[in-house]
Amino acid sequence: MLRSFSHIYIEDSILTHPRTQSILSKFKNANVIPIKHYKDVFNRKNQNFTLQKSKPNLILAKKTDHFLYPGSGFSPNFSYEHFYYNTLALNCIYDCEYCYLQGMFSSANLVLFVNWEDFFQATDAFLEKNKSLYLALSYDTDLLAMESFFPATTAWMEYARSRNNLTIEIRTKSANFRGIQNQSPIPNAILAWTLSPERITKEIEHKTPGLSARLDSIREASERGWKVRLCLDPILRTKIWKEDYKDLAEKIKSHLNPTNITELSIGGFRMNLDFLKEMQQKRKDSAVLFYPYERSNQIATYPSLETKEMLDYVTNLFLDWVPKEKIQVSFG
Repeated sequence: MLRSFSHIYIEDSILTHPRTQSILSKFKNANVIPIKHYKDVFNRKNQNFTLQKSKPNLILAKKTDHFLYPGSGFSPNFSYEHFYYNTLALNCIYDCEYCYLQGMFSSANLVLFVNWEDFFQATDAFLEKNKSLYLALSYDTDLLAMESFFPATTAWMEYARSRNNLTIEIRTKSANFRGIQNQSPIPNAILAWTLSPERITKEIEHKTPGLSARLDSIREASERGWKVRLCLDPILRTKIWKEDYKDLAEKIKSHLNPTNITELSIGGFRMNLDFLKEMQQKRKDSAVLFYPYERSNQIATYPSLETKEMLDYVTNLFLDWVPKEKIQVSFG
């Protein structure tokens, strides 16, 4: 289903860019507003994040610097020496209550950078210098969810196909494997699906596809030969979290063939304290944001004993399904 946007802001320098025109062709009823720089709209003061999130606008821009960023310590690097991410887009079409983006940005509008060739050039320069790279493409957004109007996932797969020393990861909560189903699998691309219990998906991960739809998409991708990583991250301590995650494990096991799964990643909740404070201001009614977290070194996590209990419990749910060496656990 194609999302609609009532207003599309476009930087003057890319008004005639072919990718800009392609995006506009998908939203013919949108009001187009030329701007000098995306930050003039995106970084404005006194924005109503909640109102914007209910119906965000689209901002098309050109990225001019910082095409690669070192991977965050909040995310596992899966033992890759050079772990980086890029920002092809800022913000997400989904609305998960625990998402750090709402603590990072004052705006809920969606920024898309159309100058992919500059990202490719910067990546080639990095590869020439460092010989290898693990690149997360969907750090500050969900690219696969937008493939129908912003086909960046397809473009990066085509780019990575001829660069064996580059591994790309596409992290998603979408059920949109059909958006790339015409692509043949490549060994240096990982499709990483975030999965949560059905109840959490419905109550906390607003606007996302349901668990069954995600599992169907995962099954199709894995059966076609794609490398698939399942990400149970973050594990959330709901009132009935053991029942929630037992149910999730049972659904995963009944839907998927474990031999087709490359890896299972399990992670504890962790959040920058400044981001959490900002998120609490925006979502005063979200129980997940007001748990009595342990605060240390500017990071909020569940108390260490609770974190260990949760990660051990969820890990044990899968030991009869995949070999232990396929399970990566991050304590946050």
